[in-house]
Amino acid sequence: MRESKHLITAMTMALTVMLSACTPDEITREAPPVASAISLVDGKYTLSSEIPSFSDFILVETQMGTVTPRVVDLKTAVNDLAQYDVVFVGEAHGHATSHYVQSKIFSGLYGKHNNIALSMEQFERSAQPIMDQYLAGEIGEETLVHDGKAWDHYRSSYRPMVEFARNKGLAVIAAEVPGNMVSCVGEEGPAFLDRLSGEPRSWIAKELHTEDGAYKDRYLSFLAMTAGHRVEGADMTEEEKAEKRFRRFAAQVSRDDTMAESIYMHMQANPGRKVMHINGSFHSAGLLGTVERLKAHNPELKLANIHPILVDDPENPSFDADLVGEGQYLLLIYPTPKRFVKMSNINAFIKRTKKKIDENRCGY
Repeated sequence: MRESKHLITAMTMALTVMLSACTPDEITREAPPVASAISLVDGKYTLSSEIPSFSDFILVETQMGTVTPRVVDLKTAVNDLAQYDVVFVGEAHGHATSHYVQSKIFSGLYGKHNNIALSMEQFERSAQPIMDQYLAGEIGEETLVHDGKAWDHYRSSYRPMVEFARNKGLAVIAAEVPGNMVSCVGEEGPAFLDRLSGEPRSWIAKELHTEDGAYKDRYLSFLAMTAGHRVEGADMTEEEKAEKRFRRFAAQVSRDDTMAESIYMHMQANPGRKVMHINGSFHSAGLLGTVERLKAHNPELKLANIHPILVDDPENPSFDADLVGEGQYLLLIYPTPKRFVKMSNINAFIKRTKKKIDENRCGY
């Protein structure tokens, strides 16, 4: 029974992540600057210009709601972002335009300050030696992808940034906690850290911050809107449900705390260095999650975030007014197609991913 419950939890967590992704497309051109007026109507900001294609985007400056939203080009945004110590670029996983903008911002920031590192959610801490060997030319890309356990769409989504770093002699931080450790925390809670020792203990943050606050509220609200919240089961008591939700939040913050700590330790070891960090948008939205945990390590750091929004109607793009607080800039991009329409297809997808989930279960 315990094994089946853990499998259901793992499958639900994996499904939530995978459903948020889309098949990568190729970007062949840079979206031109868009001259667009923005008007506020009924709690929504509406733009006068369309997003012409999946390869195009509109960048809106909000400065966390401290200025009236306005459309800007990448050059204007990079000039501003270059003033920050760490720039977070939240992504819509697998969205080609989202990744294209990441790569352009990274190269742009390098042009302003060449002592900069790329930090990535997409590589685990345990893969840092593999990444370092690749950057040094000691191994090839196939070895990086296989031994470094790169994400499935590495070549189409992340290769441009890693190759830019390699060619310029820049560091790449493998910032993330190993996935099977996340599963362990989801099953055991923060107590899992107490039974780790040796090298594996260095692959996860020294401590997990599970206190109440805006980020916890946001995450629990997210759970309540997903199917994952319903797998708790009608036979569970309210205390058991609360404990399960807590463990799942602990698993979430194991990612945030580890990524933040990875960035902080790298900056400590390299004074004066700036960092651009890429992660799923939830981890940095509203300067919460990974951002607030990095700020706790060093309150003096100046941190910025770019938050992606998949608009509902690209011919008449708009976004909710309360989203202006998600980042200094909002990246408006084309919506992605539905992954599934029929429940039978969802069930088939779950069966196909069972093997991968099993490989990523708690093994410590």
